[in-house]
Amino acid sequence: MEKHLPRRAFLQGIGVTVGLPFLDAMMPAFAAPAARVSPTRLAFIYAPTGIVMKHWTPDTAGPDFEFTRILKPLEAYRKDLLLVTGLAHHNGEALADGGGDHGRASASYLTGVHPKKTEGAELKCGVSVDQIAAAHIGKETRLASLELGCEDGRQVGNCDSGYSCAYTNNVSWRSESQPLPPEVNPRAVFERLFGDADPNESPKARASRQADNRSVLDLVMEQSRGLCGKLGGTDRRKLDEYLSSVREIESRIQKTERESVQIPANLEKPAGVPLNYAEHARLLFDLLVVALQTDSTRVVTFMMAREGGMKPYPEIDVPEAHHSISHHQNKPELVEKCAKINCYHLEQFAYLVGKMKNTPDGDGSLLDHSVLVYGSGLADSNRHEHFNLPTVIAGNAGGRIRTGRHLVFEKAKATPMSNLHLSLLDCVGVQADKVGDATGKLEHITDL
Repeated sequence: MEKHLPRRAFLQGIGVTVGLPFLDAMMPAFAAPAARVSPTRLAFIYAPTGIVMKHWTPDTAGPDFEFTRILKPLEAYRKDLLLVTGLAHHNGEALADGGGDHGRASASYLTGVHPKKTEGAELKCGVSVDQIAAAHIGKETRLASLELGCEDGRQVGNCDSGYSCAYTNNVSWRSESQPLPPEVNPRAVFERLFGDADPNESPKARASRQADNRSVLDLVMEQSRGLCGKLGGTDRRKLDEYLSSVREIESRIQKTERESVQIPANLEKPAGVPLNYAEHARLLFDLLVVALQTDSTRVVTFMMAREGGMKPYPEIDVPEAHHSISHHQNKPELVEKCAKINCYHLEQFAYLVGKMKNTPDGDGSLLDHSVLVYGSGLADSNRHEHFNLPTVIAGNAGGRIRTGRHLVFEKAKATPMSNLHLSLLDCVGVQADKVGDATGKLEHITDL
């Protein structure tokens, strides 16, 4: 059997670790087909504060469903999508706890658990499905999971009718009392993936290196050249394209950091966070793709913004806070602004889907070997509905999910969203007895 690179190979320099994408050289020449199978990745992308459902839900089920206004950016990927209608989160409802639907929406979204109403240290929710997956398949990667988001938020205090901010600002929970806050700063994510800092490097030396705009790739260039000399033509091209994408991401982060000095002093903004929302989301999505491509992690959660948050979107002519206009009382002008935000968020998700579809991985694309779930813990935001939740899946988990259709469950049955989560764990090779309030695996997901 020929020598080959290990699946989790790295380029290493001083304080820098650069993972490699899947290369042909990582498989023995006569490896069995099973050995060539790419790992399956799982990502949940959370859309906050509900959806204008009349612009989301198609009228027809099956393969010939129409792409509604909000879903339109995904139309080019019809064959890669499974749209699911009719799932519910009963534990997101009040259940005698009064107000606080936003806190319950995000807290229950991946846990399927009714959170304890508290503002303080007595947090109680449940282990989220991503962390159930991370506890099993996370052992195979450098990072068990990665939590990302586009809006920072505090983790203490009251954010929704007596519910702690920890509930509204997180969807990932390692335990019933430990949420995992999303990282919003692309520079911090980059350093976590590539280890920009040498523990023995002085602050002055590090500042000097960053001022010179030195790339992490400069520190592994010699090793990279040596590796290229041992690779075939196809692998050299793959490696060159991958390293070019890493350098391009790093350049965008450096550009944002340089421009940050021009921001008014009274505007809080962490270094490396673009002011433009779409640029911010896409930069983080690019980092997400690199993390999955290099098998740095196989489990990701991403919050498009905080649940019930006050983020405005002036770039799409919505200067008001999202949460404020979400209580639109069916006023056409406010419904329209909510729909614009929904479309804007979905456009960014479509960018991620396209990026993953165009990223080679094993015998297909990164999207082919992944499951991306986009959805919200609320349907109609004005009425705070926790049933008929908007859900779309991209990617078929290496052929385990039948995509290209709209799957509808009876609204009256209120099928638990946790049933979907239990099924998705199965798709990534994790056998779990229970997820939240699941009553069993979701039917018809794997009808092949």
